[in-house]
This record gives sequence, structure tokens and C-alpha cells, in this order.
Amino acid sequence: MLTVDLAAVRENYRILARRASVPLLPMVKGDAYGLGAVEVARVLNGENPVAFGVASVAEGLELRAAGIRRDIVVFTPTATPDFAAAGAGDLTLCLSDPAQVALWGEMGGRWQLPIDTGMNRAGVSWRDFSALNAVLSAGVPPVGAFTHFHSADTDPLSMTEQEARFETVIASLPTRPASLHTENSAALLQRSGSRFDCARPGIALYGVAPGPATWRPRPAVTLSAPVLELRSVEDGDTVSYGATWRAEGRRRIATLGVGYADGYPRGAGNAATALIHDRRVPVVGLVTMDMTMCDVTDVPCEIGDRVTLIGGDAEHGIAAIAAHAQRSPYEVLTGLRARALRTHRSAPDDAIREVAA
Repeated sequence: MLTVDLAAVRENYRILARRASVPLLPMVKGDAYGLGAVEVARVLNGENPVAFGVASVAEGLELRAAGIRRDIVVFTPTATPDFAAAGAGDLTLCLSDPAQVALWGEMGGRWQLPIDTGMNRAGVSWRDFSALNAVLSAGVPPVGAFTHFHSADTDPLSMTEQEARFETVIASLPTRPASLHTENSAALLQRSGSRFDCARPGIALYGVAPGPATWRPRPAVTLSAPVLELRSVEDGDTVSYGATWRAEGRRRIATLGVGYADGYPRGAGNAATALIHDRRVPVVGLVTMDMTMCDVTDVPCEIGDRVTLIGGDAEHGIAAIAAHAQRSPYEVLTGLRARALRTHRSAPDDAIREVAA
């Protein structure tokens, strides 16, 4: 079972807002990084964000269907056939193709200008002023402009270079867009006081600190599972696929009802530990699709007891599990949306309600 602490998400939002000293545009793409976009947006709507960030028109329409009326920005390039649905949902698109800008402008849609300062993924290149002029002359002016840091978590100096490129482009525009933004989670965790109009935190909202940080966000997820079976294995017996773990002496093995189809990474086997009755037990053998095995020889354990695999302490946080599995924390967090039963927990004063914007 995956338990999402919405109070932790809200607390992380408030601290990030104080650090940024500007309004936030929280990213709730990928179903809020696997934690439930509708539930997260309803909680954060009460914090008066400038908008919500999603990756597709479908994600934006999901929030609209849930009653979220605040501005929603679709950050991934949108295919022209999706314009009608985006218009019906009153979504803000991020566009860099002149023909698309012209068509979207005719439809009365709002748009933001993505400026590529080194990511080389989407947007108008900071070097290509002819392409920039073509986009700007194709329709109504953009309501915002932004860039995305490619290495804020590993190379802080790269942020300075990218922001300088961004400001060069902004200075060349005939009119400054009303909303400029650059900072992602990694940037906000390293510095405070944005020079722009808003900031775009993502993974830090959900309890994970990418790269070096002067503040660690509060963990927001716990993954637990019941003990389904207990068995004794003899000296030399192996556990799971590939026989990658071999018992030294007689051991007691617990089989848990969780696997990589629930988002617990396969590579955590033979590396990570789990918590049962507040004591650590090793995860043994490769994690399988539906089951995970732990060595509980030294811990009193019965069928039906719950075991925590993610959460509980820093050693079992998303970043730690990702390191054990040799994967990105982003992959582990978003992977939790796969199959695990998801429940949301809120503090008594954390009303889950739609706040009109």
C-alpha cells in the first residue's frame, strides 16, 4: 500500500515558496510524480499557486474535470490536433512553432514561450533569433517565457550560464512577458530569492532532494506490504530468480505482497533493507513482479505483519532506494503509480477542497 502524506507536500510547498520569495508554479505532471495529481492539486490550490504544470492536454483536462479552475500550463509540446481539446479546457500551451502560435492565437488561446538555453529538448534556441522573431510575429504575445536547467543538481555554475542566455533573449523581446521563470527543484534547494516572477518546483514537493541541498524536504510517501508467507531455508539454499542470494546457515524468509509491478524496483534486491517492527531486515534475492523476500531470522515476524519498504527513515527514502537499485529517484517515485493501492493522508487542518481562483 502506498500512503501519500498530503500535509508533507503542503509543508514542502510552503518552505519552497519562502525560499523562492515569488509565487510558485507547482509541477503536478506524471500524476503528481505518481502521488495523485488531483489530490495534490486540491491541497496546493489553497496555497494560491500562480498555475499548475502538467505534461499533456489529457493531464490538464483531468484537473479541470476535478474542478481545478486555476491556470494550467502544458509544458510538453502539444500536437495541433489536440488544440481543440486544449481550448475547451482553457489550458495554456507552451509553443515554439510559428504556425502553431498563429493557429492557437486565432483560437484565443494563451501561450508561453519555451527558450532552449542548453537542454536541447524543446523550445526556441537562444542562438536562433530569426526563429524567435518568426514565433513572436505569428500571433498574440506570449503570457510567459521560461527555460529549463539541465544540470542544476550536479553543476550549479551551469545555471548561471543558462540564465545569462535566457536574459539575453528576454532583453531582445519587443515586450517583456508578464511571467518569467527558470528555477526547478534543484535550483530552489541550493539558493533562495528568485530573480524572476515565479518558480517551478517538482520533485522536492514530493519529498526528494535532487543534488546538493541546504534544506531537505519532508518525505511524503510510504510503501508497505504484508507478510504473505514464512519459510525456513537451509544452508546453501537460494532465493528468487537467478539464485543471486544464498543462505549462510539456516534462515527464515518472509515473502511480501509487493514487487516491481507495484513500483518497488527489481534492483533493490540484495542491496536494500526493509523495516518490520522498527527493525531493519535485508531484502534478499531479486525483487520479482509481485513478491519481495526478506530475511527475518532475527526479528519476530508473523503472517499478516506489515513491512515498510519505502519510508520510515532516511535509509528507506526514495533517494536511498534509488541508489540501491542504481536508478534515478525520479524513476522510483513516478514508478509507484504502477499498481500499488494508493491512499492519501491529510493533517486535521488540511482541508481538501477546491479554492476558486
